[in-house]
Amino acid sequence: MSKFLSKLKHISLTSGNDSEPIQFYQYAPPIEAGEQAQLEERGQDVRALEQSSTEPYPGSTPEYYLLPEDREGSEPDPGSTPEFSAKGNRAGALRFESAKGVREAIDKLEAKLEPVKPVLAAVGASLREKPLHRRPLFWTGMYLISGGCGAVTMLVALQSLERSLPPISEVFTFARQGTLTIKAADDTILQQVGDATRDKLKFDQIPKKLVEAFIAIEDRRFYEHGGVDYQGIIRAVVSNLREGSVVQGASTITQQLARIVFLDLDQSAQRKIREAMLAMKIEEEMTKEQILERYLNLVYLGSGAYGVADAAWVYFGKSVDKLTLGEMATIAGLPPAPTEYSPLVNPKIALERRNIVLGEMTEAGYITAAEAEAAKNTPLKLDPKKPKRLQLQAPYFTSYIQKELPKYISKEALKKGGLTVETTLNLKWQRVAEQVIKDAVELDGPAEGFEQAAMVAIDPRDGEVKALVGGYGYGESEFNRVTQAMRQPGSTFKSFVYAAGIAAGFSPYDGYRDLPMRVDGYKPENYGKSYRGGWISMAEALAKSVNVVAVKVLTEVGFEPTIKLAREMGIKTELKPYYALALGAIEVNLLELTNGYGTLAAQGKHVPAHGIRRVIDGRGQVLYEANLKPKQALDKDSAAIVTWMLEGVVLEGTGRPAYLGRPVAGKTGTSEEARDLWFIGYIPQLVTGVWLGNDDSYPTRGTSGTAASTWRAFMREAIAGMPVEPFPELPDLQARKASIKAKPVPASITYYDLPPKPPQNTASTGAGYYDSANSAGGYSDQGDSSPQ
Repeated sequence: MSKFLSKLKHISLTSGNDSEPIQFYQYAPPIEAGEQAQLEERGQDVRALEQSSTEPYPGSTPEYYLLPEDREGSEPDPGSTPEFSAKGNRAGALRFESAKGVREAIDKLEAKLEPVKPVLAAVGASLREKPLHRRPLFWTGMYLISGGCGAVTMLVALQSLERSLPPISEVFTFARQGTLTIKAADDTILQQVGDATRDKLKFDQIPKKLVEAFIAIEDRRFYEHGGVDYQGIIRAVVSNLREGSVVQGASTITQQLARIVFLDLDQSAQRKIREAMLAMKIEEEMTKEQILERYLNLVYLGSGAYGVADAAWVYFGKSVDKLTLGEMATIAGLPPAPTEYSPLVNPKIALERRNIVLGEMTEAGYITAAEAEAAKNTPLKLDPKKPKRLQLQAPYFTSYIQKELPKYISKEALKKGGLTVETTLNLKWQRVAEQVIKDAVELDGPAEGFEQAAMVAIDPRDGEVKALVGGYGYGESEFNRVTQAMRQPGSTFKSFVYAAGIAAGFSPYDGYRDLPMRVDGYKPENYGKSYRGGWISMAEALAKSVNVVAVKVLTEVGFEPTIKLAREMGIKTELKPYYALALGAIEVNLLELTNGYGTLAAQGKHVPAHGIRRVIDGRGQVLYEANLKPKQALDKDSAAIVTWMLEGVVLEGTGRPAYLGRPVAGKTGTSEEARDLWFIGYIPQLVTGVWLGNDDSYPTRGTSGTAASTWRAFMREAIAGMPVEPFPELPDLQARKASIKAKPVPASITYYDLPPKPPQNTASTGAGYYDSANSAGGYSDQGDSSPQ
């Protein structure tokens, strides 16, 4: 012990020296008198060791701690300065005082330990006789020390794990990965993608007996524990051993909720610890009712049902408030093995589980023995239904929405899921549109030779898609004929040609010759090769859909202004500078064509057609919100003039089957050989487009009048009760100025004499309408777009 203190003195003194490193020496135990002879036999090396343990160590004197230049006989540092030397003296003095104080403290300690030196010597002798590592007490102490260290390590690990736990607020916004909910404008769910709960209930909407059934079988002490029920674990083990199978789970409802929201099905110890910690954290931050509400809405209950409301529908075809006691018990028995216990998969096992739940409810005091017995004796009557989350409304519209989403939402957000898409769809109008399209195909289609139809309705003021039917029979064909089908628009494209002419300063009363013509080798023809032979105004030419006049106007205004205006009005398809462009000899889809007419309805302002209002993630954060500003694509006066001209199409032209008894403007269109039948029409509040035809472009036997009458059938229902709004008045045609510059095509145009009059065609349209004003019969909205 004295040597230990001696060495302690040495360390205390040398530790204050900055100029030399601390020196450490091997410790040698004190030598007793009786051992001297034995040491002598060990040789000179042992005597040297003894000597080193009794002589002072180099540097153990106070003088050593003076700076070298302050020691007697030492030479000063050649580079030292007076100021540096003074600082060194002060530092040395301070170190000396510090070392002196430590030495005095050690001397006092040594004096106090003097009485116990014999004891320490005896201990040393005992240790030499039997080393520590051979003593059981030593290992007991080491075990306790290591156990203490392990406990500290575990405590640190648990603290680290706790800091890594996610915020409990995610329980309220949780949605399973990849899930997507698409809603109509009135908040009705149109489609759910992924494993999502369809009908979410508030706690007070869940029957009390259903809640008690879950508590009885899953977590009897739910209202007593703080997230982890240690008594429940023991009780579950005993119950399961008694029954010979798993009848009770050891996890609390809170733990199950934590597992659903935050964890996977990994069975590792770390996951179990995280589950318990999360459960306790949930209990701290949520009420019992909130925990039950979220759990009963999220728990998987087999056969594609998520939550008790979905389970009630899937198994019994009813809402939760209509469930019997036995049905509630059946649902409550599902969580441990939803697939195996499903009454649709294993009815016998489901009955056994139901009875177990009823027994647990009786033991818990939730029901009487008589109630339980009555429920057990009641046959299980199933009325299986398809999960509501798999039910789909407006399928063509929702498929359009899903294709649009990646334009606004990142791939990561889509993969993560939990997204809710709020759309523009008017569900009432959508149902009307679906019925109208069904009637058109089933009633008019067989007689007129078309098997498909499509319709889209848009609010022209904001571009919102209000109804969209992409075809007849989504189950047979998911091809969307509103957004995917590229078809020739026929004479419906003439409205853009005339709009360009009006914007360039032309008058709707400007006259044109209605005669056979040739333009640089291209020979357009009127429908039925019928010509009036004289002059006709631009307005009348549009109303009667005279092809040669449309081509002539295109040559006068020019390709570039026409194509540019059409693009700004909503036609996104690339347009080529061909003369046949005037007759719609290009391919567009119904959505962009209808959107372009919406620009006319909105007095020249264009807003891109869209079906998404807002996208919200699982936490309620807005990821996207439509904020589309109208752009003046066509000046208001020109838009008013073109609308006035298109009103004439409905009042006295080819669009008369679309007449509603209120202001309506629109245009019919028929491609070559009646492969495509069109009508695009509008009122100030709504623009709707209709297409009829065949997917393989096989010619029909119909006319665009059928498309117009189909349009009327929808609009009549959709706008019932909607206030009548007039179109803008026709502006002063003399005072107006051009808003775009015409760039005429330097074409060579030749007119020919009238050919012999063809035989009278008395064929009627699909709407039962005969255009007696047209000498060729039918509707003059078709032309030959092939170069001659």
